Amino acid sequence: MFVLWLLLSGHYTPLILGFGVASCVVIVMIGMRLDFIDHEAVPLHISFGWFAYTAWLGKEIFKANIDVARIILAPKLPISPVMVRVPATQSTDMGKVIYANSITLTPGTISVEVEPHEILVHAITRDAAAGLADGDMDRRVDAIETR
Repeated sequence: MFVLWLLLSGHYTPLILGFGVASCVVIVMIGMRLDFIDHEAVPLHISFGWFAYTAWLGKEIFKANIDVARIILAPKLPISPVMVRVPATQSTDMGKVIYANSITLTPGTISVEVEPHEILVHAITRDAAAGLADGDMDRRVDAIETR
């Protein structure tokens, strides 16, 4: 909200910025003290590892885009669609949502159903399904999730 206010106001003096930061800190402290911040909906604990995960996910999306483009441009269209159940070791709903959305954001795979300990995934090729089965994405999402 602070960034939105900053963009819309156009005032960038140190005094105004200081007031904005102080206001945000006070509001967050009051919210934490009164315990009305929903820790599942506002995952402040996820933010530290989030930058590294986002960079890694961007790289994976780029690689998957190239793989899907090769499949589409191949004369024989070498697809081998498969449905697989991928283990989900996340302990919170937010962690499972991040994992399922990460699967769907990666071209060639779609999260179909999220269950308590696994996710049903449709993959365009067996190789894409095998890439999920190794559990690298699951471990990375688990690492940014606080237990």
